[in-house]
Amino acid sequence: MEHQVLSIRGMTCAACAQRIEKVVRRLSGIHEANVNLASEKLFVEYDSTELPLSTIKAAVAKSGFEVVEKASSNTVTIPIGGMTCAACVQRVEKVIQRLEGVESASVNLATEKAMVTYHPEHVRLTAIREAIEKAGYQVLEINKVDAADEDRARKQREIRTLWTKFIVSAAFSLPLLYIAMVPMLMQYGIWLPYPSGLDPMNYPLVYALLELALVIPVIGVGYRFYTVGFKALARLSPNMDSLIAIGTSAAVLYSLYNTWQITQGDFMAVESLYFETAGVIITLILLGKSLEAVSKGKTSEAIKKLMGLAPKTAIILQEGVEREIPVEEVEIGDIVVVKPGANIPVDGTVVEGHTSLDESMLTGESMPVDKQADSPVYAATINTTGTIQFRAERIGADTALAHIIKLVEDAQGSKAPIAALADRVSGVFVPVVCLIALVAGIAWFFGTGGDLQFALTIFISVLVIACPCALGLATPTAIMVGTGKGAENGILIKGGEALETAHQIQTIVFDKTGTITEGKPRVTDVLTTEAAPAATNIVIREDSSEASEALVLEDASMGIDVLRVEDEPRVTDIEITGLSPADTLLQITASAEKGSEHPLGQAIVAQAQEKGLKLLKLDGFNSLTGRGIEAQIDGRNILAGNRTLMDERGVSLATLEAESDRLAGEGKTPMYIALDGTLAGIVAVADVMKASSREAVASLHRMGIEVAMITGDNKKTAAAIARQVGIDRVLAEVLPQDKVGEVKKLQGEGRKTAMVGDGINDAPALAQADIGIAIGSGTDVAMESADIVLMRSDLRDVPTAIQLSKRVIRNIKQNLFWAFGYNVVGIPIAAGMLYLLWGGPLLNPIFAAAAMSFSSVSVLTNALRLKRFKPTR
Repeated sequence: MEHQVLSIRGMTCAACAQRIEKVVRRLSGIHEANVNLASEKLFVEYDSTELPLSTIKAAVAKSGFEVVEKASSNTVTIPIGGMTCAACVQRVEKVIQRLEGVESASVNLATEKAMVTYHPEHVRLTAIREAIEKAGYQVLEINKVDAADEDRARKQREIRTLWTKFIVSAAFSLPLLYIAMVPMLMQYGIWLPYPSGLDPMNYPLVYALLELALVIPVIGVGYRFYTVGFKALARLSPNMDSLIAIGTSAAVLYSLYNTWQITQGDFMAVESLYFETAGVIITLILLGKSLEAVSKGKTSEAIKKLMGLAPKTAIILQEGVEREIPVEEVEIGDIVVVKPGANIPVDGTVVEGHTSLDESMLTGESMPVDKQADSPVYAATINTTGTIQFRAERIGADTALAHIIKLVEDAQGSKAPIAALADRVSGVFVPVVCLIALVAGIAWFFGTGGDLQFALTIFISVLVIACPCALGLATPTAIMVGTGKGAENGILIKGGEALETAHQIQTIVFDKTGTITEGKPRVTDVLTTEAAPAATNIVIREDSSEASEALVLEDASMGIDVLRVEDEPRVTDIEITGLSPADTLLQITASAEKGSEHPLGQAIVAQAQEKGLKLLKLDGFNSLTGRGIEAQIDGRNILAGNRTLMDERGVSLATLEAESDRLAGEGKTPMYIALDGTLAGIVAVADVMKASSREAVASLHRMGIEVAMITGDNKKTAAAIARQVGIDRVLAEVLPQDKVGEVKKLQGEGRKTAMVGDGINDAPALAQADIGIAIGSGTDVAMESADIVLMRSDLRDVPTAIQLSKRVIRNIKQNLFWAFGYNVVGIPIAAGMLYLLWGGPLLNPIFAAAAMSFSSVSVLTNALRLKRFKPTR
């Protein structure tokens, strides 16, 4: 399966989005197709072996919409100094066009600039610059057209165009409305200035022609409603533009007919003119569209901020000389120089220097992070103090920033299950509204004894008040703002379904190591039995100054070995050091564990190295998943692990049972050590609790969520840790492969369950849980399996993610309630329900248009309230 995101132009309402989804989903090979009306993007998953992307694009185009192609080439404007005549222009163009990968080059002598289109995979911008300079001209600062900037500029142009259209439309429709309404108000005793030469009773034809003259520019400005609307109608897939086009066309055509009647001497036809209705409807719709475009732009501000974080240029070292190049030209292996105050351009590892980086834009963590040699650095983070050099390792789409942007974009393109009803309704909404308008108009025509003016008012009002936009925008706008706000707080939510499910969570299961704890355990106790051997280290130095080392576990053999060595003429020095039984046990255990990747094993190795104990050569090693390890050293068999391993091998723990219980009660993990099948001692290890763990659990309790902890530790150790943090339920002595089963058991109790973990062995459980939450400091596998990724290792972000989910879902419900409620109430009123029941007022189409225009704006405004979200802790 292949995933693609296509930018679509020409959509105006939810009906358009539904149309595209239906057309694309009909294609063989399509797995999933979702359209986000707010971001104007089609997210499609398809079998590329069965269905080429070009077929999908063709299907979208055939349905009447435009697929915006992503340029495979870059365009730059290069200011050039030193050109004096047309010959210089020809010279520069030729040297640029000779380069492989250059698509076109156009040089303007008057502006002294070259517009160059090139393919970055074939030629670097640096090569173009060098070619110009070799030809004898000076290259000034290069201005590259960035794709994100271009898209932002396009949307700004669209907003300016809409506002211009609205202003022009208002300039004509306001006098049109004034001319039409004042004579009506005068009948009710409200007197306003009015030219006597336009009195409709005395000069009906002048009055009608002036209204016609004023409405024509308004119709011209709103021509898109007609071109798009009638085309959609012809394809039998009407949309919002179709409703406006039909309604205003009916008003204008009816008014034109009555204008003709006036010319024929029927002066009373002047009372049946609807030019002002058409003009004001178009003006109000343009106002609503303008406000909607502005609001839609604000919903995607978070991702725009992310895109704008990466610097446009980078300073690299080439042959010891610093050169500033476009960030797109940085290659893996380049040494990049970053000075104080500058942004990191790509991901990499520090090779020289020391500094602190502000990583808040990626993680939400406000405290600067110290960086030195071998420290990782990430694109878009800010260098606050020193100058560093780092090796570029991940560039372009592979950087952490690019992955975050991709995750947020994908999330914004997904749909929440709560939107399913709105999707189904919006798919048939416009045809149903057209039918209601037609039926209502005909019914009132016959019900009023042939009053065409009354019926037409009903017909136009129903068409104009209906708003499929509000339905289409209710969910995606809230998801866009919510996922963007999550990214700002270091919480990456991968989709609308995860966002919706998170607010229903009843139980959260935390993995212990690396999640509740720091994942950096330390040895706290070493206890031995009589079976633990004392040891002696012998270091023998010869004439060659090389030293050899031996570990003797039995004192009886030591004297013989040393006497034999002393007889050798090359021996210059013998150093004999005695080790205590505890140190001997630690040395043996560390030697056995050096092949293990488990945090407890690594802690034992680290402790032995801190004490200066030399690790011994392994003759054999076997990792026993979930139980411990088995190793062979100098012919002796060593077992190191938990009670389960000892029970399996028949090793009695009776001699240290009481001590083991004491250690477990203190929250320490006892690791049993057996030599040749006999218990030699215990090495106890304890992990440091994260400072945020207790606070996070308390926050979840306040939200009414049960908190569980899953661990491979014994029950007493697990219970002690649970007491420290405030855990409700302890799942202890669980093997990694059994974590999935424990999550299933909780789900079997009918509880919506989330799993929080960071390791590779947590990945299956993260995938099984209703919501998988991965810690950002964890493994890539865990983050891939999770639905939500916390960029920080702060567990307080777990309740924050739940809070954000609740706020977003509440916002979506409010939007859907308004969108459905508005149409459910508005359409019957427009159809004359109040007039039928109580003889109440008939809804004027102008007010219907105003209500329709602001319904979608209200939905967007409500979604934008999410930008004020702040977690409560």
